Amino acid sequence: MPIYEYRCQECGGKFEKLVRRPGNGDITCPSCGNAEVTQELSTFAAHSGGKQPTNLPMCPSGGTCPTPGACGLN
Repeated sequence: MPIYEYRCQECGGKFEKLVRRPGNGDITCPSCGNAEVTQELSTFAAHSGGKQPTNLPMCPSGGTCPTPGACGLN
């Protein structure tokens, strides 16, 4: 069952909920009990369990890119 993120329109609180089907109307804010909530855009994280690289390439311009996409690092 997927986890969805919601934001309460009354108190502004953010919360997550396991939902079978989004939009079925029985979701309420756990802080204030308001039923007027909107589903937020969620992202996911994937953890590999492996070592992270320690030697990442430096930006040739010293840390700022004058033109986005001008080098292969962005």
